[in-house]
Amino acid sequence: MDLSIGEVAERSGLSVHALRFYEREGLFANPVRRLSNGRRVYHEEDLEWLAICTKLRSSGMSLATIRQYIELARQGPGNEDERLALLRQHETHVEAQIQELREALDVVRYKVRVYADHLARGEADRLWNSSHPDSAEARARQV
Repeated sequence: MDLSIGEVAERSGLSVHALRFYEREGLFANPVRRLSNGRRVYHEEDLEWLAICTKLRSSGMSLATIRQYIELARQGPGNEDERLALLRQHETHVEAQIQELREALDVVRYKVRVYADHLARGEADRLWNSSHPDSAEARARQV
């Protein structure tokens, strides 16, 4: 079934502008067909690829790496090891990002506990402020 750019935008959640950008950047797995009047024609497979592509982008994969992956896929059989290596490298990158986010979340959760405890005890005034007489060490723990 042929789909218009508007239909693909609606179903993919991407804007028409983003779809045109993806096409310009060579990020579609298959070249986008055009009718004689110049209108773009998409297929279900394009939507499937866009779902994968947007997840790769949101996970931090660069456009250049996505393009490299697509170019390898377009070449057909014989380079699966290269594609796998590229995906494994990105997997390692995503896992590192997740670890950083977990560490950041731990800090945020700690701060939430500190503030909640102080507020529950009616000691919000003991939370750090620049004119508080506590030592620098105590302020560092409470900030």
